[in-house]
Amino acid sequence: MKSNAAAAAAFHEIADLLDVLGEKFKPEAYRRAARSIESLTEDLGAVAARDQLREIPGVGQAIEEKIREFLRDGTIPYLEKLRAEIPAGVVAMMRVEGLGPKTARKFWTDLGVESPNALLEAIDAGRLAGVKGFGPVKIAKIRTALGAAASSQSRRPLLQAALVAEQIVATLKERSPVTQIEIAGSFRRRRETVGDLDILVTSSEPEKVLDAFAALEGATIVLRGPTKETIRTRDGLQVDLRVLAPESFGAALQYFTGSKDHNVATRSLARDRGLKINEYFVVRGEERLPSSTEAEIYRSIGLPWIPPEIREARGEIEAARAGTLPVLLEPGDLVAELHLHVRPSDGAAELAALARSAGDAGLRTLGLIPGSHEEFDRLVAWAHGRSSPSIRVGWERPYGAELPKFSTAPAFHVLSANGLEPPAQADSEPLDPGSWVGHFGSDPDTPAGPERLAAWSRWAVAAKCPLELTPSPGYDGLDAVSARRLVEGGGAVVVSELGVGPERPRALAVGTARRAWITRSSVLNAAAWPGP
Repeated sequence: MKSNAAAAAAFHEIADLLDVLGEKFKPEAYRRAARSIESLTEDLGAVAARDQLREIPGVGQAIEEKIREFLRDGTIPYLEKLRAEIPAGVVAMMRVEGLGPKTARKFWTDLGVESPNALLEAIDAGRLAGVKGFGPVKIAKIRTALGAAASSQSRRPLLQAALVAEQIVATLKERSPVTQIEIAGSFRRRRETVGDLDILVTSSEPEKVLDAFAALEGATIVLRGPTKETIRTRDGLQVDLRVLAPESFGAALQYFTGSKDHNVATRSLARDRGLKINEYFVVRGEERLPSSTEAEIYRSIGLPWIPPEIREARGEIEAARAGTLPVLLEPGDLVAELHLHVRPSDGAAELAALARSAGDAGLRTLGLIPGSHEEFDRLVAWAHGRSSPSIRVGWERPYGAELPKFSTAPAFHVLSANGLEPPAQADSEPLDPGSWVGHFGSDPDTPAGPERLAAWSRWAVAAKCPLELTPSPGYDGLDAVSARRLVEGGGAVVVSELGVGPERPRALAVGTARRAWITRSSVLNAAAWPGP
């Protein structure tokens, strides 16, 4: 089966290659189709079999033909033709920060430079000196960007980005006069991986905020203006900071949160009402409408506020217009944490502290998982009779492995997929009551990862087995697209923060659930499950 992710990657590549060739309109058409394919909650092949490819946003006759070629042959002749025309290194140049397709094309056609390394050699040899549009400052920025691109990862897991974001926000609050601060972009939408961070603030003293940002430990300044600054962290993550006037904060937050397709839809609605929305204001003619909050932006186009996690042009605009937006899961809806591994060194005092932390976090049930048979017996004895929260002792085992014999049955079982494909048949293994599957071990940023997660979702619907959502989608829990597929098929999830009490992991795990349009009713531990 050809994966949705692989098909989307092929169309993204077509768009990149057309950009380098100087095409003006075709690249965005292919990118829109690619984003729509990425967001499908069912297999592309199934849509093709029903002859409904044209119902996918952005798919017309020409792209439909190429999808069918991909599904049939695993490749697209048009893509192969473009690959033969353009050196792969030219596409890599286009992706370097600050270059883009026009500049990459210029280096290729005018200077014969065909890769980032060749461009760096050209700079060192002085070949860019005197080239129109490339003064010393710009050449220096390109050199910096080439070095950063060589050392940085393209995208990184959401939880890893959250650690950086949390520290930057805390430092800016402590060391600069910010009045409002939010992280926008794909991070706010809780995408499984993050390419960079966009931080928006309001302040009456922008210069002091920018100074504090530049002084972050390990930061390298990429560029700086009166109200915007870009840095790279020590490990290569790009972070953009924008200082805004309070009256523009809502418009900027909506604009920089995205997604691009969602913003295209909202701006189309604005045009229908004789309005324009930009990153600073909603405008009617020369009049600026209230733009200090996101609610005002959406109200101006006749919509209620739409949660950022579902702003992906996957039906949220239509639901908002119809008044049918779901009431998405909130962190406070979780009343049980059921996936907390206990160390052998955790004695009665440490366990009691865990229980207090769980109670302080509003949990009514705490599920502990030991690492050995002996530890299981110890935890069962310690947990007996405890309440506020009640304690349940479970067991984790690889999917398909035999369950050890216990004198007291585990209260629940976490079955680890560990990179495996799901069973061919839903009833291939009897499932104990109170069991679910997690620890998928699938990289969500590769074609194989999302396809494996999608297959587990299909299996779980048939097997009536819950699957897990965690702060690390793909590796430990489902990604949002697969989770939405599961819930729309009538399945359920267990949301695990993989710890007790920390706000960050719980918020990220719940964010993945919200991104999947999940409500409280589909989350088993939104009730004190398993047991009372």
